[in-house]
Amino acid sequence: MRDVLISPSILSADFACLGEEIRAIDKAGADMIHIDVMDGHFVPNLTFGPPVIEKLRPHTKKPFDVHLMIAPVDPFIHAFAKAGANILTVHPEAGPHLHRTLQAIRGAGMKAGVALNPATPASIIEPVMDDIDLVLVMSVNPGFGGQAFIESQLRKVEQLRRMIDQTGRDIILEIDGGLNAETSPRAIAAGVTAIVAGSAVFKGGPAAYADNIRALRPSVHA
Repeated sequence: MRDVLISPSILSADFACLGEEIRAIDKAGADMIHIDVMDGHFVPNLTFGPPVIEKLRPHTKKPFDVHLMIAPVDPFIHAFAKAGANILTVHPEAGPHLHRTLQAIRGAGMKAGVALNPATPASIIEPVMDDIDLVLVMSVNPGFGGQAFIESQLRKVEQLRRMIDQTGRDIILEIDGGLNAETSPRAIAAGVTAIVAGSAVFKGGPAAYADNIRALRPSVHA
């Protein structure tokens, strides 16, 4: 069984004390910190930009797993690299030249990811598999936290698992949206190697974070 990474989404954290929240989830066992960047254009919400990420960077040494829900992407790649992003994930729909964008991300010293919306087919990444370090399956429509898990995305996970295995490369297969103690084991069984969770991690306050994180990977070593 593959080890599964847990990447708590700070979209569900207490924005009034983000630094403290990040230190708390780091201590509780988070493997990465998931940061959702939204522009109010590509998705109907506004969140963080590079200045906020730069201020959060000193609070943990864990990788910053930054998901860009913005368009265009290319003009901001170096700003996110400078701010401290370790993984930068983009949507194919955010620009006309996905291959060029992935090359630019890697050229800026970050790992490159591609996010697939519920209606975006797995096949769209076939031509760029050699340039991808992470694939993110959206199991909700992007833009807001707290949405219900879309069951059909498990079939996409299974398809992507086969595609990744055929490459022989260690590509992270991540899922985001509606993950909790019930849906996470099913996503793991389908082949994901990273779980993004917001409300399922941050519910109950800092004293509950370690138990919440453990609940997301009950069958990792089964």
